[in-house]
Amino acid sequence: MALINGDIRLSGLGGSVRRPAVAGSFYPADPGLLAENLKLLLEQTHPAGQGMPKMLIAPHAGYVYSGPVAASAYALLRARAALIRRVVLLGPAHHVALRGLAAPSVDRFRTPLGDIPLDRAAINSLADLPQVRVNDAAHEREHSLEVHLPFLQALLPEFSLVPLVVGHAPPAAVAQVLERLWGGPETLIVISTDLSHYHDYDTARRLDQETCAAIEQFRYEEIGPEQACGCMPMAGALHLARQRGMQIQRLDMRNSGDTAGGRDRVVGYAAFALRPADVADRDHDGDLLLGLARNSVEHGLRTGRPLESKLEHVASELRTPAAAFVTLMLRNRLRGCIGSTEPVEPLVRAVTNSAYKAAFHDPRFPALTAGEFADVRFSISILSAKQPLDFQSEPDLIQQLRPGTDGLVISRGQRSATFLPSVWETLPTAEQFVSQLKRKAGLADMESPTNAWRYTSTYYSE
Repeated sequence: MALINGDIRLSGLGGSVRRPAVAGSFYPADPGLLAENLKLLLEQTHPAGQGMPKMLIAPHAGYVYSGPVAASAYALLRARAALIRRVVLLGPAHHVALRGLAAPSVDRFRTPLGDIPLDRAAINSLADLPQVRVNDAAHEREHSLEVHLPFLQALLPEFSLVPLVVGHAPPAAVAQVLERLWGGPETLIVISTDLSHYHDYDTARRLDQETCAAIEQFRYEEIGPEQACGCMPMAGALHLARQRGMQIQRLDMRNSGDTAGGRDRVVGYAAFALRPADVADRDHDGDLLLGLARNSVEHGLRTGRPLESKLEHVASELRTPAAAFVTLMLRNRLRGCIGSTEPVEPLVRAVTNSAYKAAFHDPRFPALTAGEFADVRFSISILSAKQPLDFQSEPDLIQQLRPGTDGLVISRGQRSATFLPSVWETLPTAEQFVSQLKRKAGLADMESPTNAWRYTSTYYSE
């Protein structure tokens, strides 16, 4: 064992890459064939339920056996995939006797689809927990994590990984690790487990039905290795989910007799999605866009560039060109606001680009620092189409405005400015609103040839 810059590492996997152990057996080793396999699996499932899951429970057998069940979970990520930047993946140990949780020492996990960077900072943040140890041997041949990686690569445009193999560990110990890694909407947790093993078809169906009922009621105390090979990581996840009052949804339950095998000795599979208890009350597009705004600024702090949103990874309604502004507030004071009143780019890119510019290129403020980032709160205004206002005088314009509802653009020659509808909170009268907007635009009056347009906005805030 060596201590390198505060990072505990072990040799054993050859360099800084964990190479695939079951490519060619559990799933295709050829990248093109693997991508086509994943495409078919995901196209053949129709995700149910609303909102992005915080946690998935999915099986880890060969794709021909459990792939359709796993796909029912991963298909939920399709519309909101651009939001996820980190995956915490826990699965059981099949090849090494293990107490606690095993972290790897490497920097990347490889599949035929490419390399996935590990979030070393997150892994190192677990160093003070006695139940977590660096153990490469536990990862070297382990399939319970590996089979999930191609699904994630097929769906997520860019993410880092925290892979942990779980041996004998109390539920509270696993829950403590998950709590440490919980993060925000950028973090997805995946729990890997199969259900019963090697019973006849009817017996397996009965046993797995009982296990699924226990999972749905968070009764993890009733689930042992005979019911689920991943009972240890799953118990920790359900322990924490029960504490947090999360909602759980069964997505699929089948066994190898339903997919590709005989019915004499089958293995059971199930998939579940877990969401925060208030998920039904939230606007999921707003959650996604706010998460992307925050991710873009975090990406900018690391790279000096805004987050690049790949349009194929977002829902079609978020690809439509839209006018949007992103506002940053720091301790209840404006810290940046940038956007456009014209729909010049797809909504997701308007948000990520405006968030980056508001943080680093608003001429009224210095560039945001890493120390400020955690305390910044984001809001997004998505603008309706502008409507021209026909007015004869400034009082006439003021009379037409709807306080609390209208945003306003004024323009004369090269001078123009806008106030979002949210500005009514600090300038509550139409006279104040217009007066301050004139000052912002550098106009002394509203006489001809001044032009004005009003708009409304959909507003999201952290």
